[in-house]
Formats: sequence, structure tokens, C-alpha cells
Amino acid sequence: MYIVSRQKPLSEGQNQMLEKEDAAIYPPGYLRFLQRFGEGTYRGWINVQLPDVEVLKPFAEYGLWECDEDSPITEQQISECIAIGTTVDGDFLAVHPQIAGLLWLPRHAEYIKAISLQAREQGDEGMYALVLDEIYCQVYGSSQEEAVYYEPWTGTRSHLFLRLPPGQDQLSLPELAGMCQADFPPDLSIETPYACFLFYQQLGGYVRLNYAYQQEVADFYEQYAQQAFAVIEQWLLSKGCETIS
Repeated sequence: MYIVSRQKPLSEGQNQMLEKEDAAIYPPGYLRFLQRFGEGTYRGWINVQLPDVEVLKPFAEYGLWECDEDSPITEQQISECIAIGTTVDGDFLAVHPQIAGLLWLPRHAEYIKAISLQAREQGDEGMYALVLDEIYCQVYGSSQEEAVYYEPWTGTRSHLFLRLPPGQDQLSLPELAGMCQADFPPDLSIETPYACFLFYQQLGGYVRLNYAYQQEVADFYEQYAQQAFAVIEQWLLSKGCETIS
């Protein structure tokens, strides 16, 4: 698993809290994953967070989900759930102390989904990455084929958004991506029909070229990487990109 930037270790208090948790109610490897890598975002789609017993309490009163006889939990039990992750779309991944398995509380659907995992021992921290991939398959009905990466939440991440304006002699984003890879070979690259990500350890981040929007380029970097960031910024500007204020 590629780690995008320097990790931010959990505090002593957070580690002590996790050591007191009952590992049996959590997915295999979850607690060890947090202790090893800290909080962050896995493969750009789900946030791995410390157990949160508070965030779902108000949702029991909102009526967001249909809790009929086929629901894995009652409306009251929503307030008793422990959230352990959220997606970038606002879905919740949670556990309940009295219910086996995982619960998926979707932001844009009416029914809570029970997720049954393949039988696994608690295992090491790497096990939780496999669990997250299995959850993705169950929720979205497909697997992620791209490389595995994790973005720790450092609290020191900065970014710059640029625009590659259209023009008769202007480069396309895929052409710009190819030139960037040639001039600055990345430590990891991921390219889909919708975007290209070029990861650099020297940045503690990556350059994202948004093919879907056709013009957007974003540079994500750590504050300690100002010099490396400035080099890539000037290169992008020299290729016709414009900064967005």
C-alpha cells in the first residue's frame, strides 16, 4: 500500500482509547490499522476514522432511512451505532455492539445495508485494507482495479488549483499528464477515463488532472515540500496552466 505523505501518529490518549476497545465488535485489522497508519482516506473513497459513538445519535430522529422488518437495525439502534468511517459522498460505515457484522448507512438511499464479511482472524493492520476492498465490492457491485494508496490526515496539507484553458494550440489534459510523467517520473500513477493521479513522495502528495472536467489541474502537497511544489507549479504554468484564485 502506497502511503501518500508522512503519517501523523495517534496521540497517547487515542492509542490508550483503542487499546481498551473490544476488537471483536470491529472489522478484522481495523484497530491495528489506525494504530499503524493513523486516520486518513483509503483509495480516495472512504475515510478511516477513530470510533465515534456520538455522530449518529441525532440521525435516529431524522427519518433518513426506512427501518421496517427487513432492516438490520431499528431506528432507535441507529443512535447506538459506532461510526468507524465515512465516504466522500457522506455514507457511514458503522458497527453496533449487539449486532454481528457491519452496517452501511447510505447518504442517498433509504435502506440500511448489513455487510457480512468473509471469515477472517483479526490479523494485522494490512487485513483492514482487504476488508475495505470487500466492502467496496458489496456496496458498489464492482472492484477497484487501480493501485492501493492511503492519504494520512496530517493537518498540514496544502493545495493549488489550476486551469488549463482550451485553445487551438493548447495541450489536452491527457497530453499534459504524459509530459508531466516524462519530466517528473512519479512514484505511483493512477489513470482512469476520468482522472490521472501522479503521486510524488517529495511532495507528500500528488498532481491530479481532472479529465472529466477537461480543464482542472490540482497540486496537493505538504507544507514541508514548498521547494518541490514550486518547481512543479512553475512547470505547469509554463505549459499553459493558469492559477485559480
